Amino acid sequence: MAITLLLAALFGARAAPAQPVYETRDRAGPVFSDLPSAGAREVELPPQINLMDSVEEPAPAPEPVSAVAPYRAVQITQPENGGTVHSNTGQFSIVVAIEPDLRTDQGDRIAITLDGTLLPQQRQALQFDITAGEWQMAARDQVEHQLEVALVDRAGRVLLTASPIRFYAHRATAGGH
Repeated sequence: MAITLLLAALFGARAAPAQPVYETRDRAGPVFSDLPSAGAREVELPPQINLMDSVEEPAPAPEPVSAVAPYRAVQITQPENGGTVHSNTGQFSIVVAIEPDLRTDQGDRIAITLDGTLLPQQRQALQFDITAGEWQMAARDQVEHQLEVALVDRAGRVLLTASPIRFYAHRATAGGH
């Protein structure tokens, strides 16, 4: 109890340094109080009491990394919807427009589906070719074809899909027909 009174007096002394503190003795030792009593003596306290070392405030938490803005648009610009691709081997170019830019540094890629078959190779560039091998693997044996692209993350989750386009494949024949 004496220690509690001492701490209370010291805290009180710090908060109000003009308030006197009195000390008396009993069988357990010194007793401190802010009220004078018979046989009490006033204790001289230094003007400022440092009860504990100052504690450094923790560094502010870093700002949370803002979530990356989602893709707003992806569109196949080449070949044109309803257009014709001229190729004897099946190799042709595709151009994709993405807003905002493709985040390849985060592992985002472009997945391509030709005539309902997902091609195994994903792309990182906005302009690329469908190879003759990919054409042979995926293209149906018909004149009209469908092309789709999707933006996928590192884990393969679809982030955004472009509207599919339909195009026609034209192969040159002997005799100009």
